[in-house]
Amino acid sequence: MFKSMFFACVAAIGLTVAASPASAFETKARAAFVMDQSTGTVLLAKNADEALPPASMSKLMTLYMAFEAVRDGRLQMAEKLPVSQHAMNYGGSTMFLDTTDRVAVQDLLRGIIVLSGNDACAVIAETLSPDGTEAGFARLMTRRARQMGMTNSTFANSNGWPAPGHRMSMRDLALLANHLIADFPEFYPMFAEREFKFDGRAPQNTQNRNPLLKLNIGADGLKTGHTSEAGYGLVGSAKQGNRRVIFAFSGLQTAAERAEVSEQIVNWSFRQFSEATLAREGERVAEADVWMGKTARVGLVPESDIDVLLPVLAKNKVKAEVIYNGPIEAPISKGQSLAELVLMPEDLPEMRIPLVAEADVPEGGFGIRLRTATGILMQQFGLNLAGAS
Repeated sequence: MFKSMFFACVAAIGLTVAASPASAFETKARAAFVMDQSTGTVLLAKNADEALPPASMSKLMTLYMAFEAVRDGRLQMAEKLPVSQHAMNYGGSTMFLDTTDRVAVQDLLRGIIVLSGNDACAVIAETLSPDGTEAGFARLMTRRARQMGMTNSTFANSNGWPAPGHRMSMRDLALLANHLIADFPEFYPMFAEREFKFDGRAPQNTQNRNPLLKLNIGADGLKTGHTSEAGYGLVGSAKQGNRRVIFAFSGLQTAAERAEVSEQIVNWSFRQFSEATLAREGERVAEADVWMGKTARVGLVPESDIDVLLPVLAKNKVKAEVIYNGPIEAPISKGQSLAELVLMPEDLPEMRIPLVAEADVPEGGFGIRLRTATGILMQQFGLNLAGAS
């Protein structure tokens, strides 16, 4: 049997070329990544895989590993941890901890999220480190990040303090944010807290620096970052209705620019795109040719609803095609993966959705197999005669 790549039109769900693409978003940020969480659609990717200094945004990795430790029972929220000289020596944003303190884990976590405490990160790091050092925890962070699919992240410390080789990409930061939201819904509300007054000792550092939290646009996290090397950045998320957008950007010149760009990203993401259901679970999208089957064709259907995000001006229209290697040899089982639906929206990355067999197709009887074999022989005989003339 000879197979070739087949392309089928998708008239069943009425997809055509979009008439009006969404306007591409322009940002001053050096690197940026924006995704719609529910559909996984990438809305913007600018230098998204470039490994850059992440500043305090890398604290999200320390938080993720701390949340894992709490869930596993290796840390208790009420447990009080000692503060080392190394942790106390950190400058920048701190909780103003000293070596006489023993601080509850829950306060350290809020100190990292709301106050961006470098010292709080070091306390958590030394507690969870395999060798009791922050450097040992940083190596563990790198290894865990790789396991989670963050291929452009390498950590030298727990808090983003400038250090050679301490790098993350914006795509990795958005992936990490998605994990924090999805994996730890019990802890995620802490990221929306605007204020944390720890022990009354740092009145100048009690406010969350996330500029989106006060705007009432659905923003509920996650972490700002700034160093002279990294510039100003933000890992953010906002939810409006049933949609959630996650984004990360870096490399702006001022905090005011950071606030402006983050609000622009949220507004653009929700106003310029809307979710559409292109086909329901089990709805026939196309048909594929069958080889030696009781029937000559089999319906192709999605395993679940095809929900996609499209530019609002496209009016649910997008170029699409179905690709499969065929004809497909019988027997075929219902639900067997047979093809891909390729969606090509304007101004968005190509999307590939698996399609499966709508029904069983058993092998054809002797008569069908004989007719098929005879047809092939006749075709080959005709080609041979043509070659001999």
